[in-house]
Amino acid sequence: GGNDGIVSISGLVLGVAGAHNSTTIIFTAGLAGVIAGAISMAAGEYVSVSSSRDTEKALLEKEKFELANNPEKEFNELIAIYRKKGLSEKTARQVARELTDHDPIKAHFDADLRIDPDNLTNPWHAAFASAGAFLTGASLPMLAILLPPENIRIPVTFISMVMALGLTGYLSATVGGANRLKAMLRVMFGGLLAMAI
Repeated sequence: GGNDGIVSISGLVLGVAGAHNSTTIIFTAGLAGVIAGAISMAAGEYVSVSSSRDTEKALLEKEKFELANNPEKEFNELIAIYRKKGLSEKTARQVARELTDHDPIKAHFDADLRIDPDNLTNPWHAAFASAGAFLTGASLPMLAILLPPENIRIPVTFISMVMALGLTGYLSATVGGANRLKAMLRVMFGGLLAMAI
């Protein structure tokens, strides 16, 4: 979302600034893009996560039905899952038995579906997070195009965009424990390619 805000709003304000040097026109176009982009990101994320949540709920209901109507088959599936993870037949059977005795539904949700019914994704949280990330990213090119003097606003915005993309690549790699330089170059290249197009 942050990268989308940086790239799309940079492209928009640089395109408008290239055609017209009026700060009011650039601000108006940029603001319209920021609002439309944030709403679009939020709506898209809400729909996507809602669809995923609906799928998870349907899978949970199907699993409950199968457990109620064919518990022996489901028990054997649970054993097979633990066998595939490397447990011996005896150990897999014991683990499946103990988990089933404790809470058969939870045992199958976790092992078979890898879904925690108490922690399903929330579409509203995802929507607000996506919109917030977009707004944060979009604020950077807006400030970069509006604050400097007219004669340097385009290069300042372009350089700021590249630096911001490098920062988002660095931060995402740091959080994920990945190669920072590789992530920075990938994000910066993608943004520059989008700007060139």
